Amino acid sequence: MIAVRLLSGPEAVAAIPALSEVLSDCVNDDASVGFMKPYGVADAEPYWAEVARAVASGATVLLVAEVDGVILGTVQVGLAQMPNQPHRGDLKKLLVHRSGRGKGLARQLMQAADREAAARGKILLVLDTATGSPAEEIYPKLGWIRAGVIPDYALWPQGGFCDTTVFYKRIGQPTA
Repeated sequence: MIAVRLLSGPEAVAAIPALSEVLSDCVNDDASVGFMKPYGVADAEPYWAEVARAVASGATVLLVAEVDGVILGTVQVGLAQMPNQPHRGDLKKLLVHRSGRGKGLARQLMQAADREAAARGKILLVLDTATGSPAEEIYPKLGWIRAGVIPDYALWPQGGFCDTTVFYKRIGQPTA
């Protein structure tokens, strides 16, 4: 059974071990999500501790997808923006553990992210993802629009430059 749920700050802290396993698995499967190989579970814990602080402060929404009670996927929406961007959110770190792929977790997480962002007054979401990666194929299927490509934006986890593709999605309409 698949369940997608929103984590509170304390729940995010409690989930750090499981979230670290998901992130480590994705990086070691060559996902370009900000970290270099080799990347262990212990390497991921400080990152998730910072995310938990952002969740507790209200700056970030953290969603997880569980299969039979085990966290196998996650996504974040960054809510804290500059004063001239209160309507925008940043979609961050859509991650699905290899053992959870092909079950619709990414789709369910993204749909929940849209709902949570809209509930907080966001009307526009943006993200970037490694050009040519399997992740890049997911977003257009979920209504995201490709804005363009930035060359040599980051490094692949194993080294070497990778481009990034920028996407956006309207989830509401401007009001005045």
